[in-house]
Amino acid sequence: MSLRQKLGVLVIFLAGYAVAESPQDAARKAMEASVARQRAAVARMQVSIEKQRAAVAAAARPEPAQANNPPEFFTLSWPAPAPGCDALPAAELDPLIQQAAQHEGVDANLLRAVANQESAFHTCAVSAKGAMGLMQLMPATAQQLGVQDPFDPAQSLASGARLLKQLLDRFGGDTALALSAYNAGPERVEETGGVPPIPETIHYVQQILARLP
Repeated sequence: MSLRQKLGVLVIFLAGYAVAESPQDAARKAMEASVARQRAAVARMQVSIEKQRAAVAAAARPEPAQANNPPEFFTLSWPAPAPGCDALPAAELDPLIQQAAQHEGVDANLLRAVANQESAFHTCAVSAKGAMGLMQLMPATAQQLGVQDPFDPAQSLASGARLLKQLLDRFGGDTALALSAYNAGPERVEETGGVPPIPETIHYVQQILARLP
């Protein structure tokens, strides 16, 4: 066999080897991409778990008994955003508010004002009593409303809007009473026959009403 023929055979052999390697390279790259996606999913899950742990720990902290404490419903303590949790940008927040308000039949401006007062639009906000997320849902309330992740802004706004609608219906469309019930609980509003004489609740209602057009 001539040298030219030998070189030709070598070229054909190398070409076949390269072609044979291509599916393996593709499989390896696909596996690497799958592993990267799994790692990202695990990281997101870990963040959610840490949020839940923080909320549970906050809820489990004992508080001194006070005779004038109203029944726990949402929160009477202003929330503190979790470290590294920024306020949700308007570009993401606005469509979620519009969607939740329209779906539940409540005023979007009212829903926005409540979310602002409750969490200042921080999705990871957790109060001293364990209320969580944009709408500051207490764990029991979140469970009753079927919320799977109270830190998810869409779920928080949807459930908060649903509850606002229920409270507005319960109190004949009276916004002040519905807001008082959201803050202090509907039983306390019914007991007093109006806005409960709780300074923080009074301030809460005034602040939200002042934000409405």
